[in-house]
Amino acid sequence: METKEVILSLRNKAGLSQDELAEKVFVTRQAVSRWENGDTIPNTETLKLLSKLFDVSINTLLGSPRQMVCHCCGMSLDDSTTSKEIDGVFNEEYCKWCYNDGEFTLDFMKRYSEIGGEEKLEEFKNRLIDEFNSLNVDGMPKVDDLNVLSGSFINLEYTLPNGEKVKFLDDNATYFGNQLACLFGGERCFGIAANMDFLLVCTYEENGENPELVIYKKR
Repeated sequence: METKEVILSLRNKAGLSQDELAEKVFVTRQAVSRWENGDTIPNTETLKLLSKLFDVSINTLLGSPRQMVCHCCGMSLDDSTTSKEIDGVFNEEYCKWCYNDGEFTLDFMKRYSEIGGEEKLEEFKNRLIDEFNSLNVDGMPKVDDLNVLSGSFINLEYTLPNGEKVKFLDDNATYFGNQLACLFGGERCFGIAANMDFLLVCTYEENGENPELVIYKKR
């Protein structure tokens, strides 16, 4: 839907007249009429007010022109999964599990905000990239970037030579990681993960099936 249709639908669903909506977001009835006729769209500050009033993201108000993903864990976002600030305003960069009420909920981001913030986090990420590339794993392409990932998304279960099944990550922790296509082709790909203490390299098939541990190295 276009913005004009979204606003009209939300207003009707809320049982508000154009005058009542205008009063709530501090504009004139004529302004609301122009939005719903498609002549104009609300400015940024008014979009924020409409977003909070109707409990939808600004992206939704604009007709969902972009596919939103969490900048932390990478999951797709919609109005039910997008995070909010402490005042109830949507933060469309993160999901509600990674960021809530103005704070990151995952340990990795918290730890680095305490010791130097985003600049230090970026420095550490670049060191990890260099360390992964220095492993020279056969078939693994050069690592160019790492994402912040929740352990619950990447904590695969590996079968050891003795038949024991183990997991090496913590579902409630956060890691730098990525998925890489194998240089040799085929159905398997590489998964990498790291934190302050270790580097992990594994391979797996689609959807994390049949994972095999390649390297687990203490830093």
